[in-house]
Amino acid sequence: MRRGIAATALVASFALAATACGGSDSGDKADGPVTITWWDTSNATNEAPTYQALIKDFEAANKGIKVKYVNVPFDQAQNKFDTAAGASGAPDVLRSDVGWTPAFAKKGYFLPLDGTEALADEAKFKPNLIEQAKYDGKTYGVPFVTDTLALVYNKQLFEKAGVEAPKTWDDLKTAAATIKSKTGVDGYWGSTAAYYAQTFLYGEGTDTVDAAAKKITVNSDAAKKGYGTWLSLFSGKGLHKADTTADAYAHVQDAFVNGKVAAIIQGPWEITNFYKGSAFKDKNNLGIATVPAGSTGKAGAPTGGHNLSVYAGSDSAHQKAAEKFVGFMTSAKSQTQIALKNSTLPTRDDAYTAEVKADPGIAGYQTVLASAQPRVALPEYSSLLTPLDTELLKIAGGKESLDKGLSNAEVAIAKLVPDFSK
Repeated sequence: MRRGIAATALVASFALAATACGGSDSGDKADGPVTITWWDTSNATNEAPTYQALIKDFEAANKGIKVKYVNVPFDQAQNKFDTAAGASGAPDVLRSDVGWTPAFAKKGYFLPLDGTEALADEAKFKPNLIEQAKYDGKTYGVPFVTDTLALVYNKQLFEKAGVEAPKTWDDLKTAAATIKSKTGVDGYWGSTAAYYAQTFLYGEGTDTVDAAAKKITVNSDAAKKGYGTWLSLFSGKGLHKADTTADAYAHVQDAFVNGKVAAIIQGPWEITNFYKGSAFKDKNNLGIATVPAGSTGKAGAPTGGHNLSVYAGSDSAHQKAAEKFVGFMTSAKSQTQIALKNSTLPTRDDAYTAEVKADPGIAGYQTVLASAQPRVALPEYSSLLTPLDTELLKIAGGKESLDKGLSNAEVAIAKLVPDFSK
């Protein structure tokens, strides 16, 4: 789950129109270097410059390969790649959201990378991230950057109120009320987005679907309990009411970084923005803890992030060059450099150097990765969040009951996975 890319659709359309993709359309000369195209979906301002610098290092070390870099807005990339791959004109490498990877693998758009140069260091990567790059027993991407959700909190406000990071959702309610009494600031502000609500399902030992049993579980008793807890955190002393506006994400984020709310659930993609707020001029004021546990005692949040995947429609020369490039970009050295420049989480343990962990944000999120839960390896999984986003917004805004909203979501999800039972 990543924020959109700060680039205009017009600029993107020109860039894509000018892109030479893999295969016969690459424009390579017979006696010249192989030119591969990489569609990067990262933030064009905050992250992309680091990747572009690494491309220069790669080209200097690999004289026979050139990389054509194209930054594609994240919210447009999935559909653009789907269209391009279907027409045999996709880029040689895609920065693929982990939720897209199984879907594109199922369509035959991605090349299996097991045993290739791209995945030569497989044992160095976190196992749950490799698992998330698999489909039908094969690996279709190399983990490039990872993330999960955590309870992020303002240490000064928590200390002033005399409370600690909560272990359960009930603890959070108590802490929020105390923080409000002692500081005048709301203790917690939740999100209405389905991705953020997933952690409440995990806390009850369930998920949107049970892929192994081919069963839709979004309206199960356990799911209702989880979503019931989620809903209860929008009302009560020290609990901020739900924001159902289009700018809700920005409102919650702004309130937190400027000390107007003591805690939120958020991902590491906001680390650099946390530090820009008045509340975190001192980076060490940023507290990071595992999301509170549900009634089962389980605590966890979805594993997110991006893989680097290779287009299956390119010719052999481009695929080999792409595999070499992917191996370079996901090496320990590159991962370390990316973490230091972008404050994003490495996907391999040997990139968490002392220098990298000197950033309290990265060090904090590393500790919660162990409880992160890989998404279900289901091609349709990411699309299941769409009807939930619609229904949860209505529920949080008081326009629909929890039972009615989850029933509607169940019906919509059944259309996306017609072979699943309710």
